[in-house]
Amino acid sequence: MAGTDLTARTACELVAALRGGKVSARELMAATLDRIEAVNPAVNAIVTLRPREALLAEAAAADRAGAGGPLHGLPVAVKDLVATKGMRTTWGSPLFADHVPAADDLVAARMRAAGAILIGKTNTPEWGHGSHTFNPVFGATRNPYDLSRSAGGSSGGAAAALAARMVALADGSDMMGSLRNPAAFCNVYGFRPTWGLVPQDAEGDTFLATLATEGPMARTPADLALLLSVLAGPNPETPFGRPAEDFTTGFGGDMRGRRIGWLGDWGGAWPTEPGILAACEAALKVFEDLGAIVEPLPPPFPAEALWSSWTTLRAMLNAGAKGELARDPAKRALTKPETLWEIDRGAGLSAAAVHAASVTRSRWYARAAKLFARFDALALPAAQVWPFPVDWRWPEEIAGRRMDSYHRWMEVVVPVSLIGLPCVALPAGFSQAGLPTGMQLFGPTGADAAVLGLADAYHRATDWPGRRPPPLQPKPASAP
Repeated sequence: MAGTDLTARTACELVAALRGGKVSARELMAATLDRIEAVNPAVNAIVTLRPREALLAEAAAADRAGAGGPLHGLPVAVKDLVATKGMRTTWGSPLFADHVPAADDLVAARMRAAGAILIGKTNTPEWGHGSHTFNPVFGATRNPYDLSRSAGGSSGGAAAALAARMVALADGSDMMGSLRNPAAFCNVYGFRPTWGLVPQDAEGDTFLATLATEGPMARTPADLALLLSVLAGPNPETPFGRPAEDFTTGFGGDMRGRRIGWLGDWGGAWPTEPGILAACEAALKVFEDLGAIVEPLPPPFPAEALWSSWTTLRAMLNAGAKGELARDPAKRALTKPETLWEIDRGAGLSAAAVHAASVTRSRWYARAAKLFARFDALALPAAQVWPFPVDWRWPEEIAGRRMDSYHRWMEVVVPVSLIGLPCVALPAGFSQAGLPTGMQLFGPTGADAAVLGLADAYHRATDWPGRRPPPLQPKPASAP
């Protein structure tokens, strides 16, 4: 198990090889850095990389120390929305282009404690806003399957690094599809856990801010479960924590009799590009072939009510957390227009509007619970468009319908995000042009292991990530 083949291995395979002495952490680190040097210039997924000598020395030290935590000796790059001690963290903002944190955020700290070697940072949109990864600090991340296309976002750097075999595991974060959209665009898996399973850092508001979460990304569901086991578990400094568990308990189960509800385009509420729904229906046919029952469903809740609730609560949280960026003229001049749009809208909301939005969210949660009394999981597309040109800011039109905001084109992710349900983005194949897409499969609160079990059965029948990108050669830089 040596040489460049190492970078094609799954995280579970690598961890087992490291523990069994079949490969050294130093050998794996050298192969990883060689792969990054060869392909990252074309993709721009890893935007901060520690010096090679320091990383090889840390890997050698891990070898001398012997087997440690569940990620012992595994090279991992952390999303650039996560603070990393001693390693530049920018949030994609020119205001923080040279910022070096003095401490790790919880996600980075838990990966370090598990034995991972943090090698660098993966690219993200400025402040994570928008499902397309570009920013004025590092430029755009390109899709490994077509370098002229977007890798999605906001975890686009993580998804592209996985697809290009630069890392075997990656963390991501998801408010509005930021784990699910890039997974779909890059033919990998992304898992948004039940809200609270991966806890927040004890900063700012930790009671009202329940729309975003961290989660794992990988090329197999087993690898998702591996990283989720590291990230999950309560933070005693924040509320609403959930206990960690064995996230592989649903693996290997019989799919016969499992029921999946197919929500499609929500009764035509959400425009989709040609071929997207067909790809998802082909993915659902895999579950049917495994014995599951798939039932098309009518829209279970008004789409516009979900959108109104979502945009209100999202704007409220952005105005509260990032309002200083809009109030300070110098900072405002260096802040992304989409971020300012969120802040300005949120600043004008009334308490009554926020309460009404939360009531809508509560009603949708109750309605979804009734659906899960009948179904093991529900399914939706993971994106409404195929990967689009990298020099766009966002898709302004889908199937002839104009998008009225920078994120309306990702409306399909809102039903899951609004009520914090566990959701896996599954690869769902390719267009005739060779572009990937994906499907969301989600379950009730706390059904993380069950959802991952469904994904594992699907992966064993398909292994879409096994279809690797073409050889990667750099193209001339072109950033939005």
